[in-house]
Amino acid sequence: MRSRFTRLSALLCLPGLAMSPVHLGAQPAVPSSPAPANNAAEAVATGSFDVTLTPSSEPDDPIASFALSKTFHGDLEGTSAGHMLAVRTPVEGSAGYVAMERVSATLGGRTGTFALQHSGSMAAGTQTLSITVVPDSATQALTGLKGSMDITIEGAQHFYTLRYSLPSVAQD
Repeated sequence: MRSRFTRLSALLCLPGLAMSPVHLGAQPAVPSSPAPANNAAEAVATGSFDVTLTPSSEPDDPIASFALSKTFHGDLEGTSAGHMLAVRTPVEGSAGYVAMERVSATLGGRTGTFALQHSGSMAAGTQTLSITVVPDSATQALTGLKGSMDITIEGAQHFYTLRYSLPSVAQD
């Protein structure tokens, strides 16, 4: 069974956090259903990914910053690069983060790039996360992509579910 618990609480509460690269556990997602565009095909892509966070701030900075990189496997094949900002609070189990990443990948046989926007928070251990495709960020054969992503973990493995729509491709 896949865990919907995050390691974000441990990540944001560890002393010396910004000392070395960190492999981030996945966060539970609050699913959102994008409205399909006219002539859009609705689909679900699933698979796994590897993620590395490299600190770019000092340990005592009030806002921690990280460079992130991912490699996606499965229905979404490719890589991403981005940045994350995180804040710890004095209350155990409470924190927040935002991140932006640019994905370069093949999805449903179509290749291009798109951006993902993350917004996550924890209030005394209760977590919320929203990851959405930035509107109009997709390029090449992924132009018109809309969607949202859920992330879960099982052991040390990270998994994604991308619910998306793409405009239909004209048949020649």
